[in-house]
Amino acid sequence: MIKRYPTNKIHVGDVAIGGDAPISVQSMTYSKTHNVKETLKQIKRLHFAGCNIVRIAVLDNEDARALKLIKKEIKLPLVADIHFNYRLALIAAEVVDCIRINPGNIGNKTKVKEVVKACKNRNIPIRIGVNSGSLEKEFDIKYGQSVKGMVESALYNIKYLEDLGFNNIKVSLKASDVQRTVGAYRMLRPLTNHPFHVGVTEAGTLFHSTIKSSIALGALLLDGIGDTLRVSITGELEKEIHVGRAILKDSGIMKSGVNIISCPTCGRIEADLVKAVAQIEERVKDIKTPLNVSVMGCVVNAIGEAKHADVAIAFGKTAGLVMVKGIVVAKLKEDELVDRFMLEVEKAAVDG
Repeated sequence: MIKRYPTNKIHVGDVAIGGDAPISVQSMTYSKTHNVKETLKQIKRLHFAGCNIVRIAVLDNEDARALKLIKKEIKLPLVADIHFNYRLALIAAEVVDCIRINPGNIGNKTKVKEVVKACKNRNIPIRIGVNSGSLEKEFDIKYGQSVKGMVESALYNIKYLEDLGFNNIKVSLKASDVQRTVGAYRMLRPLTNHPFHVGVTEAGTLFHSTIKSSIALGALLLDGIGDTLRVSITGELEKEIHVGRAILKDSGIMKSGVNIISCPTCGRIEADLVKAVAQIEERVKDIKTPLNVSVMGCVVNAIGEAKHADVAIAFGKTAGLVMVKGIVVAKLKEDELVDRFMLEVEKAAVDG
């Protein structure tokens, strides 16, 4: 069992982060925020994909004015992403559930103090979002875009907020590569009790981001590090949520949904295993009950896997077996196996 680092519990809207709260999955819209119709459309898509918290960019006063319209139409907690102009954070703090600021570009500490005051008035958290590519000048000069520079920036800004009597904080330390991302979170984790938002920034397309995020977030989560996460994928919305939730599930942290165990293709297979697995993956995608199912193309591994699966198929030549908890419940022709298998999966999901 993975033992998570003990952290303070904060709330972004009605979603708890840190402490014993489940690890939440976040994403961010890519619409222009002042285009309220399109922004609401994207938030709705994220909501139905299973997103827990949504972040939106606030670039100017027009975006800031749109926040109130957006907030009243959505159920997801809303985070305002602020860069450069601290006054936008002051406007956003009147409406949203959390403010994200980048210490490297938000301005002098007097401006940060004003943001803290606004967030304290409404009891909403601040995410200190440190990015390796935009560190404050003094840390960049001294350390470069390094793990040490990221951690020193985070510690400096955490202390500044704490000295102002503000502890409603979460922290992110993001780089565009796996090693610096993991290194920074691991270095900072023993030095603060504030919850962490984890992720690899600028991670690229679906393929590249999935690889980078799986390595980095998987490593951190298995170390017990991480209280909320985002998988950053260029041009994607629902996929960010799907990959994030899959990382939580396959790391053993989130007990939800169907885990498909299927054998690699090889010369022993005498059925269209690829087609069968694709059909099953599509048909089980909305099942929330945690189940392990096994889809095997021959009997070499099938019987052993079936003993540990809730429901299993063992394909043979033109026919195969359906098993429940290792017990054969049907021997059928190949084209009948998937439907019977799904019948047993649905029954197991209901019995839960």
